[in-house]
Amino acid sequence: MAGIWTRKSLSSLQIEAAAGDSGDGEVRHLKRSLSAVNLVALGVGGIIGAGIFVLTGHAAAANAGPAVSLSFLLGAITCAFAGLCYAEMASTVPVSGSAYTYAYATIGELVAWIIGWDLILEYAVGAITVAIGWSGYFVSLLGNFGIHLPPQFTTAPLAYDAATHAWSTTGAFLNLPAIAIVVAIATLLVIGIQESARFNNVIVGIKLTVIALFLIFAAPMVTPANWVTAANPDGAFIPPAQENGIFGWSGVLRGAAVVFFAFIGFDAVSTAAQEAKNPQRDMPLGILGSLAICTVLYVSVAFVLTGIVPYDRLNVPDPIAVGIDAAGIGWLSSIVKIGVVTGLTSVILVLMLGQTRVLRAMAHDGLMPRGAAATHPRFRTPHVATIGTGVIVAGLAGVLPIGLVGELVSIGTLFAFAVVCVGVLALRIKHPEQHRPFKVPAIWLVAPAGAIVSFILMLGLPLDTWIRLAVWLAIGLAIYFLYGRHHSKPARR
Repeated sequence: MAGIWTRKSLSSLQIEAAAGDSGDGEVRHLKRSLSAVNLVALGVGGIIGAGIFVLTGHAAAANAGPAVSLSFLLGAITCAFAGLCYAEMASTVPVSGSAYTYAYATIGELVAWIIGWDLILEYAVGAITVAIGWSGYFVSLLGNFGIHLPPQFTTAPLAYDAATHAWSTTGAFLNLPAIAIVVAIATLLVIGIQESARFNNVIVGIKLTVIALFLIFAAPMVTPANWVTAANPDGAFIPPAQENGIFGWSGVLRGAAVVFFAFIGFDAVSTAAQEAKNPQRDMPLGILGSLAICTVLYVSVAFVLTGIVPYDRLNVPDPIAVGIDAAGIGWLSSIVKIGVVTGLTSVILVLMLGQTRVLRAMAHDGLMPRGAAATHPRFRTPHVATIGTGVIVAGLAGVLPIGLVGELVSIGTLFAFAVVCVGVLALRIKHPEQHRPFKVPAIWLVAPAGAIVSFILMLGLPLDTWIRLAVWLAIGLAIYFLYGRHHSKPARR
């Protein structure tokens, strides 16, 4: 049992980062083709999705009012704690695998396995969730152009009632648009990381253009008069508190917990460390740069939206569309839907890229079947892991309802955040002499704060979500003790 606490030495990880494998010749090198701009775009692609188009309105109407922009700012500060820790680890240990690799280097194999298994859940379920959402927006966009797809082929055949824990059938056959987008992205990821990055750059450019158009044409219509509602007759920026979590400063804080999940996605940048041209310099830029850009966009959109339409009208699935109509710029409606569809496309791409790189890293260490670590001789991508992920994600996206899978993404991400924050502090203690191209400032404040905040937010999630996570981890531990522990390469060495 002593082997379950085996740690990978920093020297072996640095050899792995330089050579592309552990030197045994079993795994071909991944292609180093990602620049700092590509990494920032991957982060923006993972962060900017439905959150900016949906969560803004919900958090404003239910929690913070016009001060929802402050909620986004607080959410970004919370993410920055974890982001700083990710940046230091990614520059010090520039190996694909994200929090899985960092836990292997700082805590031990068993914890690394738990985090890796957790990340597989996070990225796969995240991709499933976003693919289902993408399907809904895509069908709606086609409807704007007079193209109407039959509902039997655009919705899930299964429905789940969270109140009664009962499953039922909907009469639909399959959610074919969700399957199609996953298959297309998996194909692109197999063809090449450079091609995937170029595609991501294009669609990130499209959605940033859409957001910019909204800000440019809606900002002149902003007026504090729209802050006046029945619950806020004086038009205060922070409406008077009604009860805990509803307006006032407590509402701003509750809103921060709600919109925190809109920032999830920057951590996927760290999974591409072995495909970055200069990971020691570019990984921190990619992680922190994308987080900074998205913070500015979220705060700006939140401020403008609540300034052009009263916040109590924004608790709808499409608050940006409501704002566009209120500002008299209805011609932007179809363009915004295009921005949402392209935005969700890049989120799926980044999540599937992260999932396949974590799976490859675990297989490379022997904890998963060796075939998942295989790299395509021509494309130099983890094609086996990518195809397997694509098949599973596409199949589940075609049959599952969106409400069942969303919260699992949040709890998995927060768990990984907490471990990375603990790990970066442990590495500082165990290896203070190690060269760190990027260092977390005020480490004794930032790292504990990141771990504590992540755990507190986990406690706010429903019991059902915790139960599903526990079941998933139980399955993972069974696989580890029956297979992974006996095939672990670091433990054998």
